[in-house]
Amino acid sequence: MARIRTMEQFAKAIGLSRPTVSKYFQDAGSVRVKVREKIEAGLAETGFRPNLFAINLNRRRSKIIGLIFPSSLDPFFMGLRRQIELVASAAGYLPFVFSSDGKAELEAEAIESLTALNVAGIIMAPVGLQNAHHDKIKALAGNIPIVFIDAPFDEEEAFVGTNNAQSMTLITDYLTRFGDRPAYFDMPWVTTNGYERRVAYATTMERRGLEPLFIDVDKAETWEFESHAFEQANRNLARGGFPSKIILCANDRIAFGVMAALNQAGLKIGIGPDCDFRVAGHDNQPFSEYIWPPLTTVSQNTTEMGRLAINLLLSKLDSSRVFEDPRMKGHHILLNAELVLRASA
Repeated sequence: MARIRTMEQFAKAIGLSRPTVSKYFQDAGSVRVKVREKIEAGLAETGFRPNLFAINLNRRRSKIIGLIFPSSLDPFFMGLRRQIELVASAAGYLPFVFSSDGKAELEAEAIESLTALNVAGIIMAPVGLQNAHHDKIKALAGNIPIVFIDAPFDEEEAFVGTNNAQSMTLITDYLTRFGDRPAYFDMPWVTTNGYERRVAYATTMERRGLEPLFIDVDKAETWEFESHAFEQANRNLARGGFPSKIILCANDRIAFGVMAALNQAGLKIGIGPDCDFRVAGHDNQPFSEYIWPPLTTVSQNTTEMGRLAINLLLSKLDSSRVFEDPRMKGHHILLNAELVLRASA
């Protein structure tokens, strides 16, 4: 048998009409059982695989779900993507991933591309403190269901993320037990998370009757967190060091850069009496357990965050899907973090 390349060829080979076969691929449950069995037997015999991408584009509402993340290499977003893709695929949707590389203009291009693809819905981690395309995204959200993840868009749009007030309070409270005030090493404010974590640290210190300590770092709009932190830590060391022997970093990737600078300077990190610094982070990135010393941090529930985001989106796409979660306040779901104690602090 000659190789079958098109839907028309496949329909002719199994003795069915092209519209019937197309209907099967759009919704297998919409055709009679005997017809479905005949099509599936034909697929097994011929090895034909349809162009699902083209099928999706021809639908009034496609079965494509768009994902827009600031970085395709960050382990946090890789973990979110994995969980979202598993649930979306099981529900019959085709995830289509774009990386904005932390740039507003690439984020805008991704939105335009997904609109052209006639996507059913979007899960998006927005960049910036104030989105440069707020009005455009807001108008899009009126036509296409969108769920924001990691950083909120506004108070009205659906969002799933970490409760930064809870997580930073947890790690700050822990670090204040050691007799020296923890100093905060900020992250670039490329999302609202940076601002929220800084405020939560300061609030917790003040609640404990302690003056917040902020390490002097240059402002930056980069997602290269490790190299930025490494440079800023070395700059502080060259100018006389840090204001505290306890360093709380805004996220684990910042901590990696700080620890690299301290280690290269011959300074020892850890909790022993011979150690020069204690260092802690936020996020519990996969590498946090395997650097030396292993990093004390707070763990974001990436799996649960991804699961909630895709199920919230699917409930918007299908009214028969009931979405209920006791953590939901208004349109937002905030997940609490857990303290992870390791040798660095």
